[in-house]
Amino acid sequence: MIDHMGISVTDMDRARAFYVRALAPLGINELMAFDTENGTFAGYGISKPDFWVSKGAAVDKIHVAFAADSRAKVDAFYEAALAAGGMDNGAPGPRPIYHENYYGAFVLDPDGHNIEAVCHGPA
Repeated sequence: MIDHMGISVTDMDRARAFYVRALAPLGINELMAFDTENGTFAGYGISKPDFWVSKGAAVDKIHVAFAADSRAKVDAFYEAALAAGGMDNGAPGPRPIYHENYYGAFVLDPDGHNIEAVCHGPA
């Protein structure tokens, strides 16, 4: 249903360094980056840029959940995101309140956005 989304960050260099490292375990890479008269943009995805970061006032905090095809990848995302400067906002683990197989991890990015990796499968 959603083709792509974007968030604003206060420091593009810091954000790009964070997202390159945090999303790598999920197979998500920076696929495009460019400057325009409206600012600098970086797009992340697997086959096309689905998640965009641009410099701006990161006033409204958002929550983005990235799909992981295994619990091990959720764990790897969490470790990579913390190593890249993210803050713990919920260690990897089951979240049965959502459904019996929900396994997620939550990290705040350098601007305080709640970034999650989630696996919906039993393993």
